[in-house]
Amino acid sequence: MRGHLSHRYLIAFGSNRRHVRHGGPRRIIGAALAAIGALDARIIAVSPTMTSRPLGPSQRDYANAAAVIETALRPRELLRELQRIELDFGRRRRGRRWGARTLDLDIVLWDGGVFSDDALAIPHPHFRERGFVLGPAVAIAGRWRDPATGLSLAHLHARLTKP
Repeated sequence: MRGHLSHRYLIAFGSNRRHVRHGGPRRIIGAALAAIGALDARIIAVSPTMTSRPLGPSQRDYANAAAVIETALRPRELLRELQRIELDFGRRRRGRRWGARTLDLDIVLWDGGVFSDDALAIPHPHFRERGFVLGPAVAIAGRWRDPATGLSLAHLHARLTKP
């Protein structure tokens, strides 16, 4: 790994459109994991892939997963690499919000606590209210704590899913 200091990140994956080369959403997530592994990164854990209903106007269900990775990349560097992977998979950041997309990669948490600048906020500002992020995340990082609330991902997921 580049550099001597490495960080762990929790990355959320989402897909609800086919890709000509990679196939359907579940296969896209697998291919995206391989693309991240080809970075200067090591994949520590991968959640099972789950299906979720879309937010907003999209009609297609999503495949969602999460991964814990280790890399020497700083948050902005990792964001640039993830956006490059999204672009390679056909993601276009224009048009309506919450529309169908081939690949969505989000940095949810990192071991550095809170990070914020004009392009990136960690923790992800909306992860606490999204079961399609918390469900996969709990499977691999349930003890990780949200630096803003101090609550574990398992606790946040239990709060979100309680009847």
